[in-house]
Amino acid sequence: MPNDFVVANFRHVANGLQSGQFAVAERHRTGHLADLDPIYRDLLDRPITVTLGLIGPDGRPSLTPMWFDHEGDKILVNTASHRPKCQWIRRSPQLTILLVNPDNPYHWMQIKCTVERELREWEPGGERVTQQLDRLWTRYTGNPPPYGLRDPSIDEKRVLFICGVDRIATFGVP
Repeated sequence: MPNDFVVANFRHVANGLQSGQFAVAERHRTGHLADLDPIYRDLLDRPITVTLGLIGPDGRPSLTPMWFDHEGDKILVNTASHRPKCQWIRRSPQLTILLVNPDNPYHWMQIKCTVERELREWEPGGERVTQQLDRLWTRYTGNPPPYGLRDPSIDEKRVLFICGVDRIATFGVP
């Protein structure tokens, strides 16, 4: 059973000024990313560099540009296990992802999500982490697998955080 989450659609000015512009125009509940308006589903499926927001050790938001992936109704965050953000996610597993249309910065979607599961590349089932990373590599670079940016100075291992969607905010038109 999918998570039930709220989608808040903000008013925008793409078609001219309006009363209450930039406020939430409507809210509705859904349990599936597939139920999003197609202009926002498109953002999910394009190779857009997103901004990952999480809470750092000083209590302030930390923002990181990164590749984005989802599978069904889950958001997938793949990172190297030695990076500080991996520990930060474990300490505070509520994340925010901002997808901004590179062709129109006033068309965006924000996804608030919570880590439900962590997979480690070096543990049983870890091949899923590698396969997902290879899929991202091909999607964003056009190059065949394997992922080509592993740190050559260490035996880099990856972690995949599988996140359930808590809330979505949408704005603008393409």
